[in-house]
Order: sequence, then C-alpha cells, then structure tokens
Amino acid sequence: MHDVAVVGAGPAGLAAAVEAAEAGLGVTLIDTAAQPGGQYWRHYDQTHARPDDHVGHHGWSVFTRLRARLDALRATGRIHYLPGQQVWLITREPNGPFTLQVTAATAAATAGRSQDGSDRTLAAHALILCPGGYDRQLPVPGWDLPGVLTAGGAQALLKGHRTPAGRRAVVAGTGPFLLPVATGLARAGVTVVAVVEANATLGWFRSPAGAASAPGKSAEALRYAALMARHRIPYRTRTVIREVLGTNRAEAVRVARVDRDGRPTGPDEEIAVDLVALGWGFTPSLELPLMLGAQTTMDTDGSLVVAVDDRQRSSVDGLYVAGEATGVGGAALAVHEGRLGALALAAERGRPADPALMRRLRGAVRRGRRFASAMHRTYPLPRAWPDWLTDTTLVCRCEEVAYGDLRRAHHDLGAEDARTLKMLARPGMGWCQGRVCGLATAGIAAWLSGRETGVDDLRPLATRSLAVPVPLGELAALVEETTPPEAADEGGRNGD
Repeated sequence: MHDVAVVGAGPAGLAAAVEAAEAGLGVTLIDTAAQPGGQYWRHYDQTHARPDDHVGHHGWSVFTRLRARLDALRATGRIHYLPGQQVWLITREPNGPFTLQVTAATAAATAGRSQDGSDRTLAAHALILCPGGYDRQLPVPGWDLPGVLTAGGAQALLKGHRTPAGRRAVVAGTGPFLLPVATGLARAGVTVVAVVEANATLGWFRSPAGAASAPGKSAEALRYAALMARHRIPYRTRTVIREVLGTNRAEAVRVARVDRDGRPTGPDEEIAVDLVALGWGFTPSLELPLMLGAQTTMDTDGSLVVAVDDRQRSSVDGLYVAGEATGVGGAALAVHEGRLGALALAAERGRPADPALMRRLRGAVRRGRRFASAMHRTYPLPRAWPDWLTDTTLVCRCEEVAYGDLRRAHHDLGAEDARTLKMLARPGMGWCQGRVCGLATAGIAAWLSGRETGVDDLRPLATRSLAVPVPLGELAALVEETTPPEAADEGGRNGD
C-alpha cells in the first residue's frame, strides 16, 4: 500500500512526485513514457542523447533539476517509478484506498513486467492525477489526408525522433504553440511557407493584467518573433485553412481571410505544401478523474476541466488533480500546481509542509491562471467554424462519420445533444473513443441546435469506461482476481 500514487510524469506529475516524497510520503509514480518529462519536455532517448538534444526546450534546467531529484529519491526507495505503464482503471470501495489497474504501454514495457502479475494492481491511500492533455482538433475538408498532422505530433517527431514530417509546411490553427512548432520545423530544414493564425493578436491588450501575470512570456514571444524573422516565416493573422487538397496525400491548402467569428471575408488562396500541422490549442485528458466522479467545469477556452480548490483538491476525497486537467496553462503553471497539491496532501497527512511556501505557490497558481485566461480569450476557437465543413467532411475519422451524417441525425432523427448524436451517428465510438472528434462533435451538436457549447455537450464525449485500450488478458486477469472461489466453482458446475 502506497501513501500516494502520482499518475503522469510531465511537469505537474514530476513536481508532485518529488515534492511528496521529500515531505516524507511513500510515492509511486506511473507514466506512459519510457522516460520522464511528458510531452512538454519530450526528448530523445537520454541513454543516447547528444549535448544539443535539449535545444528548443524551454525550462530545461527546471526539468533537469526535477529529474535529478527523482533519481535521488528512487535510489533511496522513496519513489517507486513505473515508466512505460498506463493506468486503465481506478476503483475505490467506500472509505477505502484507491485501486489502480496498470497495463504496459509498449512491448518493451510488457517484457519487463513481473511474471506473477504483482505490478498489474496497485493500491494507494491518495491520488495526484496529472494526466496532461493532447492536441485539440477541428475538422476541415481534407484533414484526413496523409501529410496532415497535429501541431503537437509534428513537434513530437522532431523532439523525440529528430524527424521532420515534411519538406514544405504550413502551420495553422490558433494560439502561441504554433510558433515553437513552426520555428522548430524551420531549424530542422523544413521550408515553412506560413503560420496561419485564425485570430488577431490584439486580444492581449484587452487583458493587460493577465498578460503582465507572466512577464517571462513576453521575452519568449520576442525570441520567437526573432526566429520567425530569421527564417523568413510569414505570420498571417485572421486567416484559416479552408481545405487541404491532394489525391493520395496533402499537396496544397486553400487559405482565406476570416472575420472574428471565422467566416471568410476574402477569396481563397492556394499554397503548395506537403505537410500541414494543425493546432487549436490543447484539451485535457480527463478519463481518470471522470472515472472517479470528479466534478467538472468549463474553462475560458471552452474545454471541460476538473474543478479544484486552492489546494488542488477535487470534489473526491483524497483525489488531487494538477496540470492541464485543471485547465491548459503551460508547464510553469503545471509545476506550481503539482508542488502545491503534493504539499497540501502532505499537510493533510501530518507531514511537514511549509505554510509560507504553500502561500507562495497559491499566488503563483493564481497568476498563472490569470495569464492562461488572457491567452484563451486572445486565441478562442472561431465561433462559426462549423460553416467551414461540407457534408462529406469527415468529423469522426475512426468510424468515418461525415458532417452530413451528423446533420441528418439532427434534422431527421431529432439528435439535439452530443450524447444522442453519438448514439445515432456513431462519432466517438471508434479506436480513439472521441479523443480526436469529441470536441468537434460537441460543438456541432450545439451549433446545429443554435446554442453555445456547454458542459453537458462535452462530458458525454470525455467519459470512458476504460482509460486506454487494454488487452483482453488484462480484463480476464481482473475477473479472476475479483471472482470468489465458490462462485467460480458454481459456474463450473453449472456449465457441466
């Protein structure tokens, strides 16, 4: 039995694990990746790393200090670290500990597991969930062609594998994340023909207090502006990709100027490319906190997030949540939240937790949230984005559900909410279980019904019975562990 299980070893989880362990708690840290850092500090295999492998990573010194603390705590047995493992189910008996079912994320991780299955099930008195997030996507005609990637996917190939995904690229969507993706591609030798930003960037002036809450971000923006100028990358605001063109792969895009709602205001322009990196910000990964019944709310950017108090406590006793799952706000904010949640848990368990440090962390979290809110107001999803779609535009790529299928389910069958659209037209029922198309389906349900997207639209497509795909053998083992011997014997007699 562990004092606390921390799920996720990105900025929030890594900070939470080392802070909790140094406060005297017994910690298990579980992460899908083979090495710590998460998506933000994703890097080439550290056993084969070169001195320049961290180029392009912001806050790298923060990561290396956290990693050094993790290594030291592992060496003393105060942190039990499980890389390459995924939590696929969390259950809890009334007033009891949390039970986590764990599966290997890769074949290599499977080979390293114990033969007796002792590492398949873990128990902990408390949880700190730091599941992070993933690229938020909006469909456009042709987005299913090879050569179209998420912005995060294009960057992950560069960071983790030193592989540019094309030779001539356009980076499009909205938000500041487009800049590191574009400049990273350019440094790798890719010709970036444009960064296509759907919004104007003057929104920062409407939130001066929020912008001033993270002064370091201004210097970061200036560095990206200099890199964009050095690589001669055009930055086109109030512009969107209306269509990706190609036969067997992406060959060009059609772009157009739009108004503040995303409606075209000018003629289309065609640009030849072989790589399209689309990024509309990020959406939290909520499978695990929703599995436990954590209350949710809608963030400024329209994402569903876990509601937490000023100590990172959720509505579920013993469950703390930090990082992107409480609202997308960047790595620095995630580190502050992870530390704060760990110290709050330590204090609750009677361990030493400096009250002055906790006050400073709460202040840092408040400032980070102000900055995040200002950023989300500056870079919103265009309100009229469903107008870009044609009846043949795929919305759910797993189940090949087109926009026309959703319109017919709404108009002909009365599907006015996302849950009913899912039941009648099958978006979100494929391999990704709505991770890619969930936001779009929720937005389309609201758009067709003439209302704004709400929590009731988002939650049905964010809730999943299992957090990740799991082999049947894992399910069978779980049944065997939970079936009383007399029940198994009775079942055998009944089958004779």
